[in-house]
Order: sequence, then structure tokens, then C-alpha cells
Amino acid sequence: MMTSFFDQFASPSFMGISLITIAITLPWIIFPTPSSRWINNRLITTQTWVINRFTNQLMMPLNLGGHKWALILASLMVFLITINMLGLLPYTFTPTTQLSLNMGFAVPLWLATVIIGMRNQPTAALGHLLPEGTPVLLIPVLIIIETISLFIRPLALGVRLTANLTAGHLLIQLIATAVFVLMPLMPTVAILTATVLFLLTLLEVAVAMIQAYVFVLLLSLYLQENV
Repeated sequence: MMTSFFDQFASPSFMGISLITIAITLPWIIFPTPSSRWINNRLITTQTWVINRFTNQLMMPLNLGGHKWALILASLMVFLITINMLGLLPYTFTPTTQLSLNMGFAVPLWLATVIIGMRNQPTAALGHLLPEGTPVLLIPVLIIIETISLFIRPLALGVRLTANLTAGHLLIQLIATAVFVLMPLMPTVAILTATVLFLLTLLEVAVAMIQAYVFVLLLSLYLQENV
């Protein structure tokens, strides 16, 4: 029995061995792999169509140099959506509620976009730190502010994903607890609360998909500035 609402976010373990690795690798196991047949089944066809549509939409603003990132960004999108959706099932663990995991995705990918910009077009990359037409007295202040905003980007990526999923899981658990408490006392109120819980669950499904999309979309925008 949980002693705290936040116990659901603790990394599960069995005999002292952390099970987060299984939770991370599970999404890659459940997805069907394309076959060598000329005609695929409906599931693989739908999966391929959705991934292609997303990749085309994501790569449209980027030039040809940024299209090299199509595979990693599409894979990250599918991975995050799957983990977020599986975390909504009962008695499951959501790895993306861990800030350390999200920062592990955000920091290396953000750093890669910055390094690419510094290597390919250093003048334009450094030019983002100082807007054109800035008064001379404001130049040192703006450089400091823009530098801080640049380094805060990966933190914002990780915290946004963690906070939205954590808040949704906590709200679902709070309302579900209220339903169980109110059921023997006030059945009518409990039914109304259960209806709210159902609608909130549908909202959380949308949030799980939207937050994964926003994470990858912001990475593509950072990439667009540097290619």
C-alpha cells in the first residue's frame, strides 16, 4: 500500500535491481517490424503512414542538412509517445516522470544542435546572442541574458515534460481516491466524480501525445537555428 501519492513516481525495483531498464526497452518490443512482403498488414501500413506524415511535417522548415536528423527525431517521438501512453495503464511505471531521464534526452540533443551551429556557421550562431540594432549600453546585459536563455533550453525541455506528466498522474490518483472514498457515502457524487475522472483520463491521453510532440518540435526548432 502506498504511503504517499508520490510513491508512484519512485523507480521500481525487484530484489534490489532497478526495473526502469525494462520500462524503457518495452516500447521497442511491442511495435511490429516491417516484413519483407510486398504488401504489409493494416497495422504496419498505418504505423508507417503516421511516422512518414510526422517526419514530413517536422522536416519541412529545415534545409537538407537538417534532414539527417529525421530518423532520430521520429524515433524519439514514437518512443516518448509509447512510454507516456503505457504509463497511463494501471500498475505501470512512467519513466518520463523522472527528470533525470528527460534531461538525459534533452541535454545531449540540445548540445548537438549547438555544436553543429558553432561548427557550420559560427558567426550566425553567435549572432543569436546579440539582436541587431542593440544600443551599445545594453550589449553586455543582452549577451548575458541571451546566454542564460540558451543554456536554460534543455532544462525547460526536461522540466516541461516531467511536470506535465507528473501533474496529470497526481490529479488522476487524487480524483480516483475521492471516488473510492465517496462511493459508500454519497454514490451520486461518486458517479459524477468518476465521470470527471474518465474525462480527465481522456485529457491525459491527449497530453501524453502532445507533450511528446512538443519535446521533439522544440528540438527541431533549435536545430533550425543552427543548420
